[in-house]
Amino acid sequence: MPTGQPIPVIIDCDTGVDDALALLFAVRHPGIDLRAVTCVAGNTDVDGVVRNTLTVLEIAGAGDVPVARGAARPLIEPARSAQHVHGADGMGDLGLPAPTRRPADVDAVTLLRREILASPRPVTLVPTAPLTNIALLLRTHPEVTRNIERIVFMGGAVATGNATPVAEFNVWHDPEAAAVLLTAGVPITMYGLDVFERVVVPGEQVRRLRGSAEPGARLAGALLSHRPAGPGTVGSADPARDADPAGGIGDAGAVCAVVDPAGITTRLLPVEVSLAPGPARGQTVVDRRARPGEAEIHEGTREQALVDVALDVDVDRFVRLYLDTVAG
Repeated sequence: MPTGQPIPVIIDCDTGVDDALALLFAVRHPGIDLRAVTCVAGNTDVDGVVRNTLTVLEIAGAGDVPVARGAARPLIEPARSAQHVHGADGMGDLGLPAPTRRPADVDAVTLLRREILASPRPVTLVPTAPLTNIALLLRTHPEVTRNIERIVFMGGAVATGNATPVAEFNVWHDPEAAAVLLTAGVPITMYGLDVFERVVVPGEQVRRLRGSAEPGARLAGALLSHRPAGPGTVGSADPARDADPAGGIGDAGAVCAVVDPAGITTRLLPVEVSLAPGPARGQTVVDRRARPGEAEIHEGTREQALVDVALDVDVDRFVRLYLDTVAG
């Protein structure tokens, strides 16, 4: 990508507190040309996701970015929300106004195909949600891959999951869709829980954002206050309830990795998704072994997708990048 030219980006999301943080960053970073946003059921129902997405884009001062409604449920499983984390409205129950913007008059897969193929330069696709829309796109319109530069998805985990002990929510919500993603045939970066949970904005900076006179920065502060600062903690939008309202940027870290890939340390590793019923369903099985094991020796090797897996993140670098971009 030539220096100085913004990266054409499409975000597929389930907005969602931290998806909203990602949208705020994408709208405001000069190195990103946000071409479209598509919505899928996940953190809340798909109609709520559309509403939340339009509201965030409006508050962020985004230009005419098309937004489309996508899948209302996974390919096979029933929809299972994360409202216990993101609030009944999916946005921390902040009481945000209804948007005046309206979604596009096409579905998410149609919008994805149109915007990818129309882009003058290959697009970076950033799914921060269950991967249902992306799987439907790849199976229905495989020709789009010729104009996709890279897919940077928030999902999966090398070590510990959150939906189950081994499975991360986005992949667990629709494991079959995640397995389809891995067959896309384009470069893929997995920004999983191993780095997702580490990028936390200190409470002092969250309070500064929350007190801003600028609507987008103030929304970022309110959202960060709702985000848990770490496992087992709970945030809120009420300053009186938070002695230290530190908050993780969550999904926004995947978008940070698009504009500043040097902020994460990755290794190209074989990855597959566990699809069998049982406690491992939805696990991203990442092979970090230096050499084949007995299973391969006795049973033969399996074809596995090679993925750039994020194993480490420069926390201070991404916190500065996020604050500099969103707070201006």
